[in-house]
Amino acid sequence: MSWQHQVNRFAGAVTRALYRRSGGKVGGSMRGAPVLLLTTTGRKSGKPRTVPLLYLRAGNALAVVASEGGAPRHPAWFFNLQAEPGVEIELGRTRERRRAREATDDERATLWPRLVELYPPYESYQRKTTRTIPVVLLER
Repeated sequence: MSWQHQVNRFAGAVTRALYRRSGGKVGGSMRGAPVLLLTTTGRKSGKPRTVPLLYLRAGNALAVVASEGGAPRHPAWFFNLQAEPGVEIELGRTRERRRAREATDDERATLWPRLVELYPPYESYQRKTTRTIPVVLLER
């Protein structure tokens, strides 16, 4: 495991702990963008896996981005939700079950500019990789 991956895992663990302890008051936003905790089921382990993600309200759904910082591969949580789309989200102290699905091309075309406005580095992440960065909708 690379040092960068270890640092990211540690930072994620700290963010999760602070978010949960404070009900989202600490770790509930990044650069002014709201953060939720997404829990998927590990496709290989079957264990719950929780990651902090920025989100955008999109009607009754929440949109999240599987950017992995523009890495050549999708993040593990994206593969997990493809195997099991039933997820849990935490918004502050509220926990909800949701169903995850990848946005259609038309939905992504509509949402992408709003997501880049929310968090401008998404645009550079997309330029950095050859894959199309997925937008995921978390629906009730």
